[in-house]
Amino acid sequence: MAYEPTTSEHPVLRDVLPSHGHLTQLRRDFHAWPELGFEEVRTAQRVATELRLLGVQVHEGVGRTGVVGVIEGQSTASGRSVGLRADMDALALCELNTFGHASQRPGVMHACGHDGHTAMLLGAARYLAHHRRFNGTVFLIFQPAEEGRGGAQAMLADGLFERFPADEIYALHNSPVLPVGTVAVAPGACLSSADMFTLRITGRGGHGAHPHLAADPVLAAAHVVSALHHIVPRNVPPMENAVLSLCAIQGGDMLARNVIPDTVEIGGTVRTFSEPVRSLIERRIAEVAQATAQAHGSRAELDYSRLFPPTVSTEREARFAATVAAGLVGAAQVITQPMPSTASEDFACMLEQRPGAYLRVGQGGAEQGRTLHNPHYEFNDAILPLGASLLASLALEALPL
Repeated sequence: MAYEPTTSEHPVLRDVLPSHGHLTQLRRDFHAWPELGFEEVRTAQRVATELRLLGVQVHEGVGRTGVVGVIEGQSTASGRSVGLRADMDALALCELNTFGHASQRPGVMHACGHDGHTAMLLGAARYLAHHRRFNGTVFLIFQPAEEGRGGAQAMLADGLFERFPADEIYALHNSPVLPVGTVAVAPGACLSSADMFTLRITGRGGHGAHPHLAADPVLAAAHVVSALHHIVPRNVPPMENAVLSLCAIQGGDMLARNVIPDTVEIGGTVRTFSEPVRSLIERRIAEVAQATAQAHGSRAELDYSRLFPPTVSTEREARFAATVAAGLVGAAQVITQPMPSTASEDFACMLEQRPGAYLRVGQGGAEQGRTLHNPHYEFNDAILPLGASLLASLALEALPL
């Protein structure tokens, strides 16, 4: 996973490289002391302290544990502003790495690289605060609770863009599946929506010896499971992408294996890249489950939760970000037609309110099994200067002096 920048003559990267050691220390400190969503008290305090040492105006408690730093350029006559966002939270996962900076909190781990994202944005803050060669204002958005707990929504509900009115916003994420040092960005949906659902199949319980006197929800649920798997291939247009996965089923009691239960619950997730397909699948789950359950003397109730919309990079901002990235890593290292991913990201909620782009920075590691959300995952510290330089350059070039 070793990586040495080959474009150190880029003025931003050249100035960021000497801080590589400090950024690595920060990143490893965050890694050793991970915190779950809305519990990032220590992390937020460390971020705020670092920003204040740089002379950055700091706002704490935005969206509960979020932090926003404000840096004004040499001029603000343009009246324009740019938001740069990094996520701070960790996962409820037991780390299996044994290096010196492994998690000191049992059952909590930075297995998605948010420790690295936070360090990268602090690196960008260091450069921007020292040089300020831009016309406008940069908002540094350190977001809590990206991992399914609604941190972006919490910041937005707390008046993020009313208090810090960014004209455009950018975020990046490390990618173990992309070659180290590459950058992927393109207009359109790059990450899917994320929805969760629970189906409750209700029949009429009874003795396993007398199934004719019961309405068996286990049998109904088995047919519902089979039927739901036909929704995507038989309802979604072939050129669209969607995933419907059934990930949990619960019913009955293994200590009472001769008792037909009254209810069975089925849980799953849906991932799509467009709102029409998202609505279609939600509707068809309800229709198919209810019709199938009724055919077996039961009924189905659907509890469907829309968590995050698709992450959609806007045309101008995505192409701008690709140009900025090419200046850092070379055009050959910029992937402008990346394969969309059915992972999801609550930065999508910010992109619904502001134009912007979501970038992925290759760090390698997947070939060694160090994939995201894996107990052996480790952020590649070698890409810290690249990520910091990329974020800083997005702000500089969006706000030319």
